[in-house]
Amino acid sequence: MLLAGTLPIRSLKLKAGPGRLAGDGKFMIGEETFPANRGTGAMMAACLSICEKYGLGEPHCVVSGDIGKGDGSILLYNYLKEKLPGMGVKVMTFHYIMPNLPCHNMVIKVIKAMKKPPILIADAGFMYVAKMSGLARYYDVFTPDLGELAFLADREAPHPFYTRGFIFHMEDRAKELIKLAYEHENSAKFLLVKGKKDYICKDGEILEEVKDPDIPELEAIGGTGDTITGMIAALIYKGISEEEALILSARTNRLAGKLAKPTPATQIGEIIEKIPQALEEILEGNNNE
Repeated sequence: MLLAGTLPIRSLKLKAGPGRLAGDGKFMIGEETFPANRGTGAMMAACLSICEKYGLGEPHCVVSGDIGKGDGSILLYNYLKEKLPGMGVKVMTFHYIMPNLPCHNMVIKVIKAMKKPPILIADAGFMYVAKMSGLARYYDVFTPDLGELAFLADREAPHPFYTRGFIFHMEDRAKELIKLAYEHENSAKFLLVKGKKDYICKDGEILEEVKDPDIPELEAIGGTGDTITGMIAALIYKGISEEEALILSARTNRLAGKLAKPTPATQIGEIIEKIPQALEEILEGNNNE
C-alpha cells in the first residue's frame, strides 16, 4: 500500500519510507517524525492505526512540503512516475497534492502501464485534477465533502473556488449533486460524501446513509474528514470490499469521535487513538445483528 500527499512544511523536501505511529498525535516515516494534526498527516495516521491493529505491515508513505506554490507537489509527481513501475502497489491513496494536469496525466499513464494497476483512492487536490483531466472514472474511490462534491457535479467549473461558496445551502441538495457528478462522468466508481450525513455511493446509486452518532463538536476539529480516507485505504488493503470499507469508515469515524468525548479544543490525534476501539465495537455489533 502506498500513501502519498503533501504537508504544509516549507523546509520539507521529499521523504519516503515505511510509516508507523509515534504517539502523541504524530507518525513516522523511516526515522523522521511528522505531525498528524490535519490533512495528509491525519489521513496517514488513521490508516496506520488500522494497519497496526490488523498487523498489515507498514505502508509505504511519501510526503513532501508544499505551502501552496506547487513545488513540493511536483516532487511527489516525479517520485511516483519514477518509482511506481517497480513497487507492486495494490492500494494507492493520493491526498492534498496540488492539481497539475500534465503531471497527473503522466502518473496515470504510468499506472495504466502496470501489469495490475492498484485500487486508486483520491481526496482533495488529486480528486480535483482527476476531474479536470477527464479521467475521474478511472479512479475507484473519491471522498469529497459537500463543497468538493459541488465541484464534481458542475460540468463547467474550472476550480472548486467557483462552487464552494454555495456549501451552506447544499445539505439538502446532496442527492442531486451526487447524481450530477455521475452523469457528467466526474466521479470515481465509489463516492463517500462527507457531511452532517455521510452518503456512500456506487455508480450513481446511494448504497447507504450514515448519520449517527451525530457529534456537533467534531465540526470544529481539523482532520476529521481526512481520517476517513486513511481508514478506507487500510480496510480495502485488508481485503474488505470497497462498499463495506466505505460504510465501515464512515461509521467508525463518527464513533471514534464520540469515544474521544470531544470539545472544540480536542486534537485529531485524540480521535485517531480511538479508531481501533471504535472499529472493533462496530464489527462486534454487526456480528451480533
